[in-house]
Amino acid sequence: MNHNCGCQPPMNPTEEEEEEGNSGQLSEFRARSNVKQRTAGTFSYQHFRLNQYICITSEMTTADYDQASLPDLLPLYYRRLFPFSQYHRWLNYGGVTKNYFQNREFSFTLKDDIYVRYQSFSTQNELEKEMQKMNPYKIDIGAVYSHRPNQHNTVKSGSFQALEKELVFDIDMTDYDDVRSCCSGADICPKCWTLMTIAIRILDRALRDDFGFRHCLWVYSGRRGVHCWVCDEAARKLSVVARSAVAEYLSLVKGGDETVRKVVLSDPIHPFITESLTVVERYFSQYALLGQDILGSKEAVDKVLALLPEDVRKKLLQYFQTEKNPEMRWDTLRSMAQDKRTTAKKGHYFEMEIMLQYCYPRLDVNVSKGVNHLLKSPFSVHPKTGRISVPIDLRELDRFDPFEVPTISLICEELDQPKTEEEQEDTMENENKKEAGERRKMRDYKRTSLAKYVKLFDNFLEGMAHSRKGEVLKNSDLQKDF
Repeated sequence: MNHNCGCQPPMNPTEEEEEEGNSGQLSEFRARSNVKQRTAGTFSYQHFRLNQYICITSEMTTADYDQASLPDLLPLYYRRLFPFSQYHRWLNYGGVTKNYFQNREFSFTLKDDIYVRYQSFSTQNELEKEMQKMNPYKIDIGAVYSHRPNQHNTVKSGSFQALEKELVFDIDMTDYDDVRSCCSGADICPKCWTLMTIAIRILDRALRDDFGFRHCLWVYSGRRGVHCWVCDEAARKLSVVARSAVAEYLSLVKGGDETVRKVVLSDPIHPFITESLTVVERYFSQYALLGQDILGSKEAVDKVLALLPEDVRKKLLQYFQTEKNPEMRWDTLRSMAQDKRTTAKKGHYFEMEIMLQYCYPRLDVNVSKGVNHLLKSPFSVHPKTGRISVPIDLRELDRFDPFEVPTISLICEELDQPKTEEEQEDTMENENKKEAGERRKMRDYKRTSLAKYVKLFDNFLEGMAHSRKGEVLKNSDLQKDF
């Protein structure tokens, strides 16, 4: 099965792990070990009754989208719907430094997988015109470089270097294939999508509470995964060494296909792991025991038992001969683990290791470590599914449904629908406020299913702008003489 959905960016031919970096940042950004105990959040099961879901693959749910129509739809999307104003506002970061936006790399994937790297633009208008001219099938965002990326061939060898980039995370469902039974490869369904929900909850909490970051933009990839863009200034300035430290701190599942036991816990259990288990426990019974039936079939049971000490495995095998209920089986396994801890000198956290191995986020750490790594852009179209790569509202995370994300064919079709009276009034009200072109684009996306995602992006940008204003005022006060 082809696992290449296009979520991964084209590899940089010169992209190697950077050896140098400010090692001081390593300790500067290590997580605080005293993580405050959080009160239990609202993780209601009512929004994901997995036992009632039918496993639907991504291919089966995009019947309204025809890949052959993409060349005809993209020009309309980039001309009338793509949120260029918000997009430029995001990557310009309030004009934080001279040439910040101009030195940003963009990569376009054109028809027939033609990659065009090292694109850069002086203004929003220049970016807009080029995207409308090239109509990329996919957009990737890279680093802010020392020089204009489109002039990298004219720069003296060795002086063209990646300086800054958001701290990013890429979570792909294919990395969970060994622990999900409902789907495999690029296919997803409501059952296994819970893994993405768990991943977002665990990582977002850690990034905010353990590292102190505030501006984390979570984005659906358009097919089978999620991306996170940590946009704080401190995150954008992290060295490769510091990025690696953050990525390693957040990584628990280790080892390839040949590794049976991928999570190993030891005394004392770090507060971060305790916090992560709090999230996993909220979903584990409904997701793993009922949805994935990990203690149902003989094959599934054998995989779980392989993670246990031999004496425990033998006792459970005997018990499972008569007890068939998966939740009762799990309760007994947990009780045996707790009993083992009271009698053994150390360790024996095997029930926790099982929960983490089956549910904990699986990161592509190389994406997070490299400053010059490319990552798919928000509001890019996924060529296979036609879905737009949209921001995710964490306030409605349990309700987020990837199959409800609008396709390019849907939002282009919505443009043809007659305007409501409210939309006509809104048009008149804003008639004299903006230039004609910008006014039209503002109205156009508001008439489609894309509107709520652009609004969510707007709110994220407002939060960043408010923080920047606060920092400016704070620094101004510090410089005053009293």
